[in-house]
Amino acid sequence: MGFEEKSPRKIQVPKGSMPIKVGKEKEQRRFVVPVVYFNHPLFMKLLKRAEEEYGFDQKGTITIPCHVEEFRNVQGLIDREISQHHGRCFDF
Repeated sequence: MGFEEKSPRKIQVPKGSMPIKVGKEKEQRRFVVPVVYFNHPLFMKLLKRAEEEYGFDQKGTITIPCHVEEFRNVQGLIDREISQHHGRCFDF
């Protein structure tokens, strides 16, 4: 669902998505994630880490202070859960 931006150039963020930064210093990468992530418990834990590290005064793009690979793992779990949930949408 979400994707990683490979180049520093500015791109259009799709409706219903939000850009975030992941990592610290030189490791930092920019991702575009669906806003539904913000309600997921795993993503909320990452946001809590951002709050603890940077506080609520973070300017600009939200930065998640974890390793990029850790974020990709969380992203994969969230995406799988979302797609499984949507697959069962019409099960009775």
